[in-house]
Amino acid sequence: MMNIIQPRSGVSFVLKKNEMLKITDIKGEQVSDLICYNYHDKAEYLSSGRTIDYAETIRLTAGHSFYSNRSNVMFELTEDTVGKHDFLLTPCSAETFRILYGHTKPHAGCLGNLVSALAEYGISKDQIPVCFNIFMNVDVNGETGKISVLPPKSKAGDYVILKAHMDLIVGLTACSAELSNNYSFKPIGYTVEKE
Repeated sequence: MMNIIQPRSGVSFVLKKNEMLKITDIKGEQVSDLICYNYHDKAEYLSSGRTIDYAETIRLTAGHSFYSNRSNVMFELTEDTVGKHDFLLTPCSAETFRILYGHTKPHAGCLGNLVSALAEYGISKDQIPVCFNIFMNVDVNGETGKISVLPPKSKAGDYVILKAHMDLIVGLTACSAELSNNYSFKPIGYTVEKE
């Protein structure tokens, strides 16, 4: 049975070693921020820098392993129906909405939603690094290095499947940033399955 993350919200849960996590874009063009920690030692967390270093690409898709800050594999991306995700940008936050969008009453964003969701595991705001932004479509200009956030390429029913290589605490959102989701906030689905 599919679990549903409501628009502009987040959840947390435990994913055991060898379990599979399927994340589904239910309606299309909706980003989901994912962060994870070693269940047995929360000082070990998902690392954008190490993962990109070892993959030698920012275009992470099926077949790529995702590494921790200690260079251990946390999970492998085993299936991917979209092939375009982001691991460069931080989770959107109240500061994002204030600085980039000019909101005077900013939403908590993915960062705030992850802080709330991960609080039960004793994980605080300062312990949340760059997330793996599933379905997020970010273009990097080869000449200038300018970053552009474009509408996601995902359509209704598109998904990714991750296989855990260690026991994980997972934080997962239905992203709150207008630009990232083509200006429409939608739910994200997920299921946990044993191999």
